[in-house]
Amino acid sequence: MIIEKELKSSAIREIRYDEDLRNLTITFTSGGKYDYPEVPKYEVEGLIKAESAGKYFNQNIKKYSIKRR
Repeated sequence: MIIEKELKSSAIREIRYDEDLRNLTITFTSGGKYDYPEVPKYEVEGLIKAESAGKYFNQNIKKYSIKRR
């Protein structure tokens, strides 16, 4: 299953999450697009629900390996 969501954030424009691959793709408002492999679904759900997506990203997602697109 694929989850795609636009976020109302000053830092993150949109996310795409492939549940089967556990891969999170984040497009930032700056235009950069990055893949974060092996991200658990609960982290993606937390990012979507977060009051501040940028803060949640820095505290919880940033620690995962990164692949620039």
